Amino acid sequence: MADASMDIVSKVDRQEVDNAVNQAAKEVSQRYDFKNIGASIAWSGENVVMKANSAERVLAILDVFQTKLIKRGISLKAFDTGENEPQLSGKEYVLAGSLKEGLAGENAKKVTKIIREEGPKGVKTQITGDEVRATSKSRDDLQAVQSLLKGADLDFAVQFTNYR
Repeated sequence: MADASMDIVSKVDRQEVDNAVNQAAKEVSQRYDFKNIGASIAWSGENVVMKANSAERVLAILDVFQTKLIKRGISLKAFDTGENEPQLSGKEYVLAGSLKEGLAGENAKKVTKIIREEGPKGVKTQITGDEVRATSKSRDDLQAVQSLLKGADLDFAVQFTNYR
């Protein structure tokens, strides 16, 4: 029998993020505490930009947006706002955040190191582009790797695809 394999990736469903942005924008436009303060959230190229007349309101918009992301099953580790400090731009505060996708070289090495040190002995890993392929004779070993990576304290989101 052939080896079982799976890909470990870090991808974000753009449509779900877009839906979360639209839901957050609708809530911001309807909530009483956001009236008449110029509060908004929208796409600006590849970034999500939040604006308001005070830093506290921008962080409140960020909280609304993060709640919408969680409800849509998107990890907060996939959304990066830098240091979470709204910047003063003219008369309003602005906070921009971007989506983190793909396992960069350093993160891919971190995943393979965790699997090699703490995972089952029969699992082999291979880095290809922005994903890691894990192969093993046993599907149970791959499931153990999945639970190991879900429990690991990684600073990026991981998903498992092509499980065969």
